[in-house]
Amino acid sequence: QVQLQESGPGLVKPSQTLSLTCTVSGGSITTGYYAWTWIRQPPGKGLEWMGVIAYDGRAYYSPSLKSRTSISRDTSKNQFSLQLSSVTPEDTAVYYCARLLLVPHEYDYWGQGTQVTVSS
Repeated sequence: QVQLQESGPGLVKPSQTLSLTCTVSGGSITTGYYAWTWIRQPPGKGLEWMGVIAYDGRAYYSPSLKSRTSISRDTSKNQFSLQLSSVTPEDTAVYYCARLLLVPHEYDYWGQGTQVTVSS
């Protein structure tokens, strides 16, 4: 059974960098044909795909967030991380990590989500 767990600060000040880590258990983040995703949901809005890091380490980002987003991984800890720079209150959201099965392109495991509030 694969499990994902998000961790990081729940409160970030405007203009700072939001940093979250997703710890994966029950499966390796280097296993082929999976990609590891960050998705967020602002209050009262739908899910927003932020970016993904594939099993081979290549990362892809949402065009609207690309200039502020970085996704990396630590294979020794089986973790992948999100950094979102220059945050504003509009980045307040529940942040989820999820595993994407590349074929047939579906999310099969999700973390429980972590609330991040951007406020001074």
